[in-house]
Amino acid sequence: MNAKEIFQVWQKAPNMPDYLKRQLEQLGQDPKWIEDAFGQEINFGTAGMRGRLEPGINRINLFTIGWVTEGLARLIDEKGSEAQKRGVVISFDSRYHSHDFAEHAARVLGAHGIQVYLFDDLRPTPELSYAVRYLHTFAGINITASHNAKQYNGYKVYGEDGAQMGPDDADRVFDYAQKITSIFQIKTAEVQELRANGTLKLIGEDLDEAYLAELKTVNVDKKQIKQNADQLKIVYTPLHGTGKMLYERAFNQNGFVNVYPVASQSIIDPEFPTTKKPNPEYRDVFDPGIELANQVNADLIIATDPDADRMGACVRTKNGEFQVLTGNQIATLMIYYLLVNLKDNHQLASDYELITSIVSSSMPLKIAQDFGIRTKTVLTGFKFIGEEIDRMNKEHDGRFLMGFEESYGYLFKPFARDKDAMQGAIMFAEVASYYASRQMTVLDGLNEIWQKYGTSYEITSAIEMPGIGGQKKMTELMAKLRESQLTEINGVKVSKIEDYLLQEQFSGKQKQPFTDLPKANVLKYYLVDETWLALRPSGTEPVIKAYVGVNKPDIKQAEAAAQDYQDALAQLLK
Repeated sequence: MNAKEIFQVWQKAPNMPDYLKRQLEQLGQDPKWIEDAFGQEINFGTAGMRGRLEPGINRINLFTIGWVTEGLARLIDEKGSEAQKRGVVISFDSRYHSHDFAEHAARVLGAHGIQVYLFDDLRPTPELSYAVRYLHTFAGINITASHNAKQYNGYKVYGEDGAQMGPDDADRVFDYAQKITSIFQIKTAEVQELRANGTLKLIGEDLDEAYLAELKTVNVDKKQIKQNADQLKIVYTPLHGTGKMLYERAFNQNGFVNVYPVASQSIIDPEFPTTKKPNPEYRDVFDPGIELANQVNADLIIATDPDADRMGACVRTKNGEFQVLTGNQIATLMIYYLLVNLKDNHQLASDYELITSIVSSSMPLKIAQDFGIRTKTVLTGFKFIGEEIDRMNKEHDGRFLMGFEESYGYLFKPFARDKDAMQGAIMFAEVASYYASRQMTVLDGLNEIWQKYGTSYEITSAIEMPGIGGQKKMTELMAKLRESQLTEINGVKVSKIEDYLLQEQFSGKQKQPFTDLPKANVLKYYLVDETWLALRPSGTEPVIKAYVGVNKPDIKQAEAAAQDYQDALAQLLK
């Protein structure tokens, strides 16, 4: 059927909720919207699926949630009775319909007799990752659109290791979903019935206590924190999301007693009324926090995104203003602090390992190598960091120290296998406490690192390609770039190209294999001025991610150069 015919089937669906009926009637006046919402199925892969909260097979709604969950249920049925008994744990965030979607997924799984553990209220994404491991479930489901705007929601599936589901099982889920003959006739069970027979169990405080106990192990120098906690005032914002559930207990139990919540952003609200987009990399999300920081004389503001997997920070400069740090700068400060602490305590060993992604800053790698520890670079996606942790554990080969991605994701203790903003928040508070003990600001610390290792600066942008033709355009652009093999960018010569899809490296006319990582649609360019650039189509959004990293004599030059290169990439992808 074409888009219009599928749209007409939806118009006649007998079990359509009233709010979806109204949206269908209103949005269906636009033929372009019909083509986009019904012209293709929503993309589902290892990063799950994410989309606008609207009717349609290319959207997030009760029916597409049920459709993918039925695919997961059939995969679990295929795995057998043990997988069914181990079951699935489900969490959700503060977005519109998140609780409804979580409960609907539980009803679909329950109709198959699959054991379900459902959180009694919203919880951070990393706690879901932890819960999968703690309860030894076969899988986990998280209803969230992370840091996207209020019009979006999403669905992530986790494997039994607590990381997002790997490509083989994710493909099987999608294959099973595509075999469903009617998205409106997926069998569900009643919640009351499932709870009565024990198939559905609510979880909450029991998991909170276990997760918080693990968070106690994250900080590395309790004595230093105790000595300097009084000097440190922290303003914290959960950006209307799940961080509110645990932040106070997490900070307090780890010794950080002067924590001031941003009242206006501590209200659970799917409208995210204090910001256009609840993403801790944007300056505007910190404005209410800056106002509070000035009132209480705090130098540090920590923000977690609505599902509390990303952590951002804003710090006071010497002139009294505030500056938002990049994810790479935060990671640089944290790895340097960890290694200094290990060295000072005579615990530094060469088998510690730092894991990061191919599009993250090279500065933490430079620091790690200077301290003599191992480094590992993996593909984008925290599941790949989780895979490397598992490999080290199974082969008894190395000790995990830290994992990070430039997109404000950090992990220190692998009791969770996704980026953990709660871990990030208390570790960054410890970093700030350390510099306070030396009568230094966090920015003083960053400048100290740059003086030792050189100044680097990275910037990421998302070049949007929306609509049903977006995926096609992204595919065509990446193919064109592979065919043309750029020799210069912004007037600077390209010295090397790494193609992670072809798994080949190009240097002039020379070509050779260069990586044993899985294939990925990523192109990375190295320029003669020590700049690197990378292009990667997103797995969950209709955007091409553009990454730039530069090395310059000072931060002002670095910031200006990075922006020039970003502008050049934007022109290139028009």
